[in-house]
Amino acid sequence: MKTKAIVAGLILALAGLGLIFFGCGGAKQTAPYVVGAIFSISGPASYLGEPERNSLEMVAEAINAQGGINGHPLKLVIYDDEGDVTKARLHATKLAQDKDCLTVIGPSLTHTSMAALEITQKAKLPLISCAAGSAITAPAKDRVWVFKTAQTDQMAVDRIYQYLQKHNLKQVAILTVSTGFGVAGKEQLLTLASKYDIQVVAQEVFGEKDTDMTPQLTKLRGAPAQAVICWGTGPAPALVAKNMKQLGLTLPLIQSHGAASKKFIELAGDAGDGIIMPAGKLVIWQQLPDTDPQKAVCKEYADKYQAKFKAPESSFGGYAYDAIRMLNQALTKAGSDREKIRGELEGLKNFVGISGIFNMSPEDHNGLSPAAFVMVKIHNGGFQLID
Repeated sequence: MKTKAIVAGLILALAGLGLIFFGCGGAKQTAPYVVGAIFSISGPASYLGEPERNSLEMVAEAINAQGGINGHPLKLVIYDDEGDVTKARLHATKLAQDKDCLTVIGPSLTHTSMAALEITQKAKLPLISCAAGSAITAPAKDRVWVFKTAQTDQMAVDRIYQYLQKHNLKQVAILTVSTGFGVAGKEQLLTLASKYDIQVVAQEVFGEKDTDMTPQLTKLRGAPAQAVICWGTGPAPALVAKNMKQLGLTLPLIQSHGAASKKFIELAGDAGDGIIMPAGKLVIWQQLPDTDPQKAVCKEYADKYQAKFKAPESSFGGYAYDAIRMLNQALTKAGSDREKIRGELEGLKNFVGISGIFNMSPEDHNGLSPAAFVMVKIHNGGFQLID
């Protein structure tokens, strides 16, 4: 079984001062702060994990270039779970057994996060997930050691249904991926429908590696739907858009926030034009008013990411960017005490991030409000703010 372990420790040149290898007091003072990470760097969800890894390493490099945290260099231990639950569990076990590991960032997906948190919780090791599922942090009383930076699927469904209600679209067909992300999204779509006087008139499921959605869409064609909601990540949602166009289905197509990336626009091609979805503000940061506190943060991240990696920034990388920045703040105050780190994360207030403005509490380990999402439409190969 292929396992990738990428150890990125950007250690300052302290050996010459005798601070690392000589003297008990010096060793304690300059011991690195070890942060673990589990991302889907390869596999079907690599479009999530790769920018997350890049963002994490970019911030860690900057922190170490400025002298570390309280004089301690930051050492990253990054694992690739390839989107696999078993591998996520294995990597979480390794990190939980490492007494020097202070926090885990990731995993990238809902189902891999759920697998990892079972282990880190028992080890009383803080974990900051980069996935959307509400169950990752709720209820908070059962997720004492777990936090997350991605907006929740419940928030995304709320924004979608508010949009449908505003446009008097009351009957929908839903098409959801079979992964944990899709299962959680489907649950929210069904649960919240009555709140907005919306009726789900048809339901279909697809696999994340499916290459043809025609059978599912053909079944949906006969339903009295006024719009189609596709809930998935990766290449599959773009295929839904293409197959709908090929079948001549002209119903409005609404995607989940899992499709809110430039990669989706690229994959969907001209079939993507007009598609609507909830998204974090990063994808339209240039359209934000200067008074929006997130605009400056999004601009800084986008500029740095593009300059370093010669690639477009993404909201997915933003999840890791937010996580390491809030952890930097927690480590500065708490040092190497896991319990104190957990407490600092739980007490985080008015933290302006890529995903939104975070206000954590003992009852809420995500800390975001529905305002973290905006509604966007694909237009002329880009995202246009519509609500």
